[in-house]
Amino acid sequence: MTSPDHPLFAERDFRKASYSTPDQSCVAVARRGDRVAMRDDKVAFGAPADHHLHFTASEFAEFLTAVRRGDFSA
Repeated sequence: MTSPDHPLFAERDFRKASYSTPDQSCVAVARRGDRVAMRDDKVAFGAPADHHLHFTASEFAEFLTAVRRGDFSA
């Protein structure tokens, strides 16, 4: 079921990060209006382990800022 807070994105909506190389796994991002979804592209789309993170556009911008700042470094 699709809710207004988490629109359903199709596989074709997702794009790999521009910094990735064709033969490496990376995250994929889909955007529609003010909504953004992110998934791990090495997991088959629609598989039970294909989990998506959902953000508003402003939340995703904040997430990217935190990543670039190194807030999630191991």
